[in-house]
Amino acid sequence: MAELEFVGGYPTYMRESIKKVEQTRNRRIGKLVDQMTPKEREDILNLCHPDYAPGGKRELKIGPNKGEIVPNEVADLLEAYPLVNPDKIDLSVVDYDTDILIIGGGLAGTSAALLANDNGIPADRILLTNKLRHGDANSMMAQGGTQAADRPNDSPVLHYIDAMGGGHFTNKPDVLRALVEDAPGVIKWLEELGALFDKDENGNFVELTGGGTARRRMHACADYTGMEELRVIRDEFRNRKIPVLEFFPAIELLTDEENKVVGAILWNMETDEYKIVRAKATVLATGGFGRLHIRGFPTTNHYGATYDGPVMAYRTGARLRDADTVQYHPTGAAYPQQIIGLLLTEKLRTSGAQPVNKDGEEFVFPLEPRDVEAASFIRECYIRENGVKTPTGMKGIWLDTPLIDILNGPGATEKAFPAMVRMFQRFGIDMIKDPVLVFPTLHYQNGGIETDPEGSTNIKGLFVAGEISGGVHGKNRLMGNSTLDCMVFGRRAGVHSAEYVKKGVDVGQPGLKHVKKYVDELKSAKIETDRKSPLLLPDYRGKAALARGIDIF
Repeated sequence: MAELEFVGGYPTYMRESIKKVEQTRNRRIGKLVDQMTPKEREDILNLCHPDYAPGGKRELKIGPNKGEIVPNEVADLLEAYPLVNPDKIDLSVVDYDTDILIIGGGLAGTSAALLANDNGIPADRILLTNKLRHGDANSMMAQGGTQAADRPNDSPVLHYIDAMGGGHFTNKPDVLRALVEDAPGVIKWLEELGALFDKDENGNFVELTGGGTARRRMHACADYTGMEELRVIRDEFRNRKIPVLEFFPAIELLTDEENKVVGAILWNMETDEYKIVRAKATVLATGGFGRLHIRGFPTTNHYGATYDGPVMAYRTGARLRDADTVQYHPTGAAYPQQIIGLLLTEKLRTSGAQPVNKDGEEFVFPLEPRDVEAASFIRECYIRENGVKTPTGMKGIWLDTPLIDILNGPGATEKAFPAMVRMFQRFGIDMIKDPVLVFPTLHYQNGGIETDPEGSTNIKGLFVAGEISGGVHGKNRLMGNSTLDCMVFGRRAGVHSAEYVKKGVDVGQPGLKHVKKYVDELKSAKIETDRKSPLLLPDYRGKAALARGIDIF
């Protein structure tokens, strides 16, 4: 292959397409494609959204959700053997004895620790453990904002309607109600902790819309909202001196004779030692599953997002909900190769950036719900063949980011998206002057362990918060409801796990009887495999880690 010539970070052949984007720009300003009708949305989802397109899923053969359809990658982990041999683990020596064990150190887990402490559990009777460092989580990477209905023309009712519609009316109503009603209080709490949200010259919140929302309710901190929110929450956590273990993922939950969850087995990734934690209550907040690369998609997720929590909970008998659904964010980076899959926040489109094809033509309303928008991008690239091909063969859609400064004034892009501007500058691309190439990327685990509004599960002693939970988003999540989900239900799980502990819990002998029973089920179902789970970390040996081939068509 002849060596490519580059101008401003792009190969010259891609520049020909960029010229067409520039030529159509004036015509597109102020004239957007119409929103789709409900029937059009349904049709495009059925045609080419990965959740709806044929293949990629199978029935579960065992467990509480036996017979339900889930992605193959999820089934592979649920239908796998444990990392530990229950007969070879010494449970007679307890290394940590605590009231509340929190597994996961993102927004959800850290919020749970603070609210448990606020509700009467001493700091030294709480233990938080994290697979990597405290804060290594998808929470830290959240960009766009956090929804909260706090304007005079808005209300939790409107927020509820938006989210219910975005979730295709499959959301769990009582859990969604808790999300929207708690939202304004979460923003107030963050401000009291010191979070620096975007405000105008009069001190009012600068709030934007998101795909599928009827009002402006997105509270942002430039394009590093999750990092700012976790900064103040983690600082408060550290100031209270709540114990934390780093590089200590949980590899199995412990149950007693009544099948209550009474702690976990932790694995030290640095010393290869396991530790036994006995706890009166356990909060699972282990995050999503992006690093499973469902259907071959790249991902926005951090390195530890490998579905560990649902695997462990499922073995205890915890029910899953909406485990068949995956959110693919429409705008993951598609070029250059080094950043494929990384998130380009929806806030770019709320600020005026338009998605256009190789000829500079806008083909979809910029703020359709995420699943519809992503499906439209896939159709444009793979069915209509109007995508832009990169040097590695990946296809993408232009996101016309120069429109942001044109519509909002010079400097608007750099002010609102400083991290993203720097990310592209590293590769010689100026997103203020040139469009950037995008394609859907695996972003969020819509479903998970089913909970009630308190974060409780059907297993006593087990509470759940954050992306690991199922029910609040239904089949599709709207922008800004993820960080909100983490904090609303992190706080609620903290409160209610504390109440559970204070009522008096009779913790029996920690055991692994549930794991033995699960192994028996695997054998009865004639599942013969060398797969083991939880996965803990993805394995990229011998694989093209970034330029992955999707398998929809």
